[in-house]
Amino acid sequence: MAGAPEGNQNSSKSNRLWAETIRRAVVQSDPERLRSIAEKLLDMAASGDIQAMKELGDRLDGKPKQQTEVTGADGGPLQITEVAWNVVKP
Repeated sequence: MAGAPEGNQNSSKSNRLWAETIRRAVVQSDPERLRSIAEKLLDMAASGDIQAMKELGDRLDGKPKQQTEVTGADGGPLQITEVAWNVVKP
């Protein structure tokens, strides 16, 4: 099933309740709390915590794109032999 033409409105930046709630809490709170959390994450990564290392990597470099491999019925590479376009005029 294809997504809506206008995209997923639940994931728009203006509709991210969790992120917005955290942003408000950080702004209203002492900024040193956020710094303390960041320091804790760095300490955890430095001590060998794999999840902390992954989180840092995702935050600094961005999450890697997910790759999907598609194979044919015989387990080999999928081959497309013909593409047909159906154009519907309004």
